[in-house]
Amino acid sequence: MKPRRSVLYLPGANERALEKAATLAADALVLDLEDAVAPEAKEAARRRVCETVAAAPYGRREVAVRVNGIGTRWHEADVRAVAEAGPDAVVVPKVGSAEDVRSVVEALAEAGAPEHTAVWAMIETPAAVLRAEEIANASEALTVLVMGTNDLAKELRAEPGPGRAPLLTSLSLCLLAARAAGKSILDGVYNDVRDVAGFEAECVQARRFGFDGKSLIHPSQLEPCNRVFAPSEAEVEHARRVVAAFTDAEARGLGVVTVDGRMVENLHVEQARRVLALAEAMRAEGGH
Repeated sequence: MKPRRSVLYLPGANERALEKAATLAADALVLDLEDAVAPEAKEAARRRVCETVAAAPYGRREVAVRVNGIGTRWHEADVRAVAEAGPDAVVVPKVGSAEDVRSVVEALAEAGAPEHTAVWAMIETPAAVLRAEEIANASEALTVLVMGTNDLAKELRAEPGPGRAPLLTSLSLCLLAARAAGKSILDGVYNDVRDVAGFEAECVQARRFGFDGKSLIHPSQLEPCNRVFAPSEAEVEHARRVVAAFTDAEARGLGVVTVDGRMVENLHVEQARRVLALAEAMRAEGGH
């Protein structure tokens, strides 16, 4: 299990930001060649990002590169260069179909990308939401869906606001698609970096929905995001008691187990084991 509580976008054209990221407590980093890079800086940013990936300065953090979208004049060159650099993943913006996913997977293979380089698909349009199931099942190389909530809200002509009511249907459909396909899914960004309370509330909402983590635009968002998406000490301790009680009951041939006054079934044990696995993965990655 890879913790993906906090996934921070870094502008590929900003050398200082790329260097500073080595000190940040993000579970994963996305070195961005798309929205964060002006057209005249695309090629220089591509070189810098690929050199950074090849140098591997980020330790055990998961490192992805967001390429420019399919059909743009930079996309094919981005994919070829990134394939050679071999990051953990390639983030593809504005994926609209299963065929989009397969085309990127094929292009990466043709360019000699290592087997460990996965594809993350961004869901940013109404059409993509309605095709989320086929997108999620398009390839085994696709491991993560990423919600692009800003573009999605624009396409819907929605004004999300606190609670994000206009986006909840889309978020739920994509979450269902990801879980049915056995893939991870990340919530979209929160734009107001000064609104700490609003950001934390959105993290809590996303965790309750079942998202694995959230994509971020500023280092100040890392601490609350990591905290909200991590199992608390109380949750970890409860999970240990559930697993221990169930294991003991099985050994004694008992059919009914209670922990803290509540009946425990197989589904609760599976949930508890997932909590313990996530806590262990966080410790392995350095805790933060």
